[in-house]
Amino acid sequence: MENWFHGEALKDVFPRLDGKDLVSCMLVCRQWRDIAKDDYFWKCVCTRKWPSISNAPPGTTYHRLFATFSQPPPPRKQPLPLPSLTFENLVFYVDVWTEERKILFSTAVSGTVLRAGLTNIPDGIAESLKSHLDKPDCKMVMPVNPRVAITYGNTATVSVLVSRKDTKKMACIANKAIFDYVDVTASRALAYEYLRFSPRRPFVSDIRVWVSLLFLGSGAHASLEVFGLEIDFCDAATSEVEFLWLLDMLDWK
Repeated sequence: MENWFHGEALKDVFPRLDGKDLVSCMLVCRQWRDIAKDDYFWKCVCTRKWPSISNAPPGTTYHRLFATFSQPPPPRKQPLPLPSLTFENLVFYVDVWTEERKILFSTAVSGTVLRAGLTNIPDGIAESLKSHLDKPDCKMVMPVNPRVAITYGNTATVSVLVSRKDTKKMACIANKAIFDYVDVTASRALAYEYLRFSPRRPFVSDIRVWVSLLFLGSGAHASLEVFGLEIDFCDAATSEVEFLWLLDMLDWK
């Protein structure tokens, strides 16, 4: 008699619970689990979460529906497959201009050199920049040698093209992107541009390339002494494989 009374009380309470609480009730004891397995209670949960689901066809299992669609997708367990592109297959062409169209820095650099980064980090850089350069995550950094000076307040632009040796094609990473922000605390001037992806990748968009001029000191002087340049896809990529996949999806011509 007592178990019957408890069971009737639970049948009155369970339709009012959300899915998470109903799952917890199933773990209390066998009696609670057997009652909570009734699909009517899960229909109550699902129709509060998705009201239109009350029109689902007969035979719909609401407990299964809740378990399948109410949880966020699990984190990706499988790593990205290796891309066909490699840094050994790439050459980057970098040009930095003043607003008077005077060339400040112009070079062609192999992907392996860019991926290797700076072999010697100079003294006199901000601690936050040093910490960033010391991190083991994937970076594309190259030295600016000889160093160049940019008068503080003057505008500079950057263009970056990349070619691949396997197909003899080229893609544009940045075209006259403006260094319009100077992060004094991080000792870098930043420019960005949205990447141009192949028409075969219609659902890939709104990913930026960031190009940074790395300079000595705090930026408090009349000019910025630039010793390095970094290309980054921090909106979407942090690993080498992710970098290469993004590059492979560019609009190669």
